[in-house]
This record gives sequence, structure tokens and C-alpha cells, in this order.
Amino acid sequence: MTNGQHADLTVIVAKTAPKLGSKGISLFLVDTLWPGFNKGKNLDKLGLHASDTSELFFTDLKVPINSLLGEEGAGFAYLMQELPRERLIIAALAIGASEGMLNWTLDYVTQRKAFKQTLGQFQNTRFKLAELKTSLEINRAFVDQCIERLKENDLDVATAAMAKLSTTEMQGQVADACLQMFGGYGYMMEYPIARAFADARVQRIYGGTSEIMKEIIARSMLGK
Repeated sequence: MTNGQHADLTVIVAKTAPKLGSKGISLFLVDTLWPGFNKGKNLDKLGLHASDTSELFFTDLKVPINSLLGEEGAGFAYLMQELPRERLIIAALAIGASEGMLNWTLDYVTQRKAFKQTLGQFQNTRFKLAELKTSLEINRAFVDQCIERLKENDLDVATAAMAKLSTTEMQGQVADACLQMFGGYGYMMEYPIARAFADARVQRIYGGTSEIMKEIIARSMLGK
């Protein structure tokens, strides 16, 4: 559970009618101080260390009926309705993270020297930076378009999947390319680019993997 150690309240997804499958899932708002709710250890993650991911245990936890969120049996539908918004948030995070990494790298290559000139004076560096900037701005324009569609209640599942797929894949490419330009320093965790590299990897996993995003997009095109 994300931020499980710090949470006072959690949203629990529970089977209230197991035989009904997805229509037997409900959401409950649970106080972490209730008897039967226990917090376990934090999991040791590759990145995103500023946000814990914690084990949570439920032992004979009793939840009152007034903790039900929405209608009973509608939990799965509620979760699915929020997926486009969640994926767009992840896409926006990818844009911001990529811009940050690019700015750090620009500062570095204009100061770091090799063979009596700055790294930014080498054609290879300049071309790579140009590619990264172009990719960033193209993805930013698409995310801005998706935000406008969300505001109009017109953001569909497939378009949100495209935004997440494109931006998070770009983030991984930016992280790798920028770290490479830092050289050996980029491999040291004292440098922000190293931490950003580690943080970027999960973006292609949570909220639906890149492979799932491709499947969603393909289904919207092929109708199956």
C-alpha cells in the first residue's frame, strides 16, 4: 500500500459477494486505528523512497456499514472509472520528471569539460539533447490536449492509455540518456539524476504496464 505507514484512513477493496465476480466488489473507508488493522514493514524498493510502500494486515477486522463508499457491489466500476484520470496523472508526472532531468543535464554539460571543451560543445551531446527536447515537447502537447479532454469529460480509456504509454516510455529514455551524459557521476546516488533514473522505472509498471496500455489501444482500434 502506497504511504501505508503514514495513512490515517485507507480505501479497502473487498469482496462483498464473491460469487458475483466483479459485480461483488465494494469499497470501504477504513480507519487505520481500528482493531484488526495492522501495519507491517516497509518494502525495500528500487526507487520512490520519499513515498513508502508498506505491508498492511487485516486480522478479524470489522468494518461498519456506514464505511461503505458509494453503492455495494459497484467498487470495481468505480475503480475502472478513475483509471483514465490516474493514467493521465502518471503521464503528467512523466513530463515533469523528464523536464527536470533535462534541465539538470543542460546545467551539467555546459559546465563539465572534456578535451578542453564543455560536453555541450560536442555534436553527439547536442544532437541527443535536441532529440530529447523534441520528444518532451511533443508529449507535453499531447498531455495538455488530454487534460482539456478530461476537463470536458471526454477523455476515453484508450487516449489515456496512449498518454501514459508514450510519456512513461519517453521518461525512461530521457533518464537513460541523461544519466549517460553525466558519465560515472550519474551512477552515484548523491546525484539527482541517479535517483530520477531509479524513480522512472516504476512509471511503466504501476497504473497498468506498457504492455497493458498497448493492448487497450489495440482493442480500441480493432474492436476486440
